[in-house]
Amino acid sequence: MGEVSEILGVSKSLIRFWESEFDHLKPHKNSKGDRRFTAENLQQLRLIYHLVKERGFTLAGAKHEIKEQRDRLRQKIQVLDKLKEIRGFLKGLSGSGNEEEE
Repeated sequence: MGEVSEILGVSKSLIRFWESEFDHLKPHKNSKGDRRFTAENLQQLRLIYHLVKERGFTLAGAKHEIKEQRDRLRQKIQVLDKLKEIRGFLKGLSGSGNEEEE
């Protein structure tokens, strides 16, 4: 739970709240009740985060959007994540100070 909270930059309590609000978000729990998030769960949380925090959807609006456009939104999130990764890579290249040899 802590790692997921750090990845998304949100509190653990917000993740637990989203888990209770979004039926499709069901992480596995061990015998102690600790949550074990899968890659699919993380993708679902990123989608919820994108809709609620970045686009300003209400919870009801996010639920509706997820239901209607789940596949389209997943692809969009994947593209945005890849673009952020590429941007970071390019910034690293421009700040590395390496000059081409003549």
